[in-house]
Parts: sequence; structure tokens; C-alpha cells
Amino acid sequence: MSIALKQVFNKDKTFRPKRKFEPGTQRFELHKRAQASLNSGVDLKAAVQLPSGEDQNDWVAVHVVDFFNRINLIYGTICEFCTERTCPVMSGGPKYEYRWQDDLKYKKPTALPAPQYMNLLMDWIEVQINNEDIFPTCVGVPFPRNFLQICKKILCRLFRVFVHVYIHHFDRVIVMGAEAHVNTCYKHFYYFVTEMNLIDRKELEPLVSTFLCH
Repeated sequence: MSIALKQVFNKDKTFRPKRKFEPGTQRFELHKRAQASLNSGVDLKAAVQLPSGEDQNDWVAVHVVDFFNRINLIYGTICEFCTERTCPVMSGGPKYEYRWQDDLKYKKPTALPAPQYMNLLMDWIEVQINNEDIFPTCVGVPFPRNFLQICKKILCRLFRVFVHVYIHHFDRVIVMGAEAHVNTCYKHFYYFVTEMNLIDRKELEPLVSTFLCH
């Protein structure tokens, strides 16, 4: 592994602290199973399929947290180059602009510089995945009825990080030697959300050509 690529896995570069699964829990076992499939070199399309007999919500929860951690790490490696000067608007090229809304401070979709949008996004997701009422960690505690809807919104917004990184900062990813890692992470994400039908195909359009190219 190159020194540059090691930076991608450097915990000090992580944009946010990683959320981990408690050993001994069903979700920890699912997480280990998912990671084992990926590490064994199994086809990504096969790796994202819901294992027989497993609960869909548990499978989705494991992946949402894992993608949050991974995408955090990816953005953390380029965040020093993503500034209000270089990225005054959170966008994915001239065709796509993403506005922030959280029903708290920003009650209406608001145009923001990319780094500010990213900070708000990661804070917002962190609150969701650490909320025991949404992502319960105790055995026997049910997921809320709207759990998949919440996850769809989280994943849709995480996808926008990929869009911004690919379109505006991929040159830095290449310089760091992290291209293969980021591409694999994106393909894993893409296959999962399409397999589980968690993101509208229209939302995925900004990176359709990128996915085909990589």
C-alpha cells in the first residue's frame, strides 16, 4: 500500500468519529459477514443481497452506518481542498446543485458552500444513527415504522458526497493513489441502494457515466 493511500485509512483524517457495532449483537455479526464477503473478493452485486433468513431493516442499518463511516473517511481525505473559495456552492457540476434543509435552522432549501453543507450533513446523519429510537442497538427493540424512509433520505444525501467528490475533487483522489478504493466504495454503495431500492434512479443520474467509466 502506498504512503498516499494509507492516508485514506488514517483515522486522523476521518471527518467524524466512526460509529461501531457492539460485539455479540446480531448487527455486529451481520457487519462481520458483510465485510467478510467484501474481503473475499466476492462479486459486489452478490455481496449486497439480503442474506437468507435475515431481517431487511438490520441489513439496511448495518450498511447505512458502514457507508456513513466510509464516505466520512473519503471526504476527510479531500476536505482541506474543499473550501468556501473553491466550492462556494454544494454542487455536482453545472447541472446539479444541492440545497440544505433540516427543518430546524434551515426550514427551506438553502444554497450553501460545499464544506458547510458537508458539516451539516454529517452532523445530521450522526444524530440519526446515534438515536436509539431510530437505530436501536438492544436485542428485541423494534425499528420505527418509517425506518426505511429515514434510511432512504440518509443514503440519498450521502450519495451527494460522492457526486461532489467525483466531479470536483477526483483529481486529488488520483494524486493520493486512492482512486481504486473510492471507486470500489462507490460501486458497493451503488449496487446496495439499487438492489434494495433505496434511492430513486433519477437521483443517481449525476454519476451514471462515472459509474460506467470506472
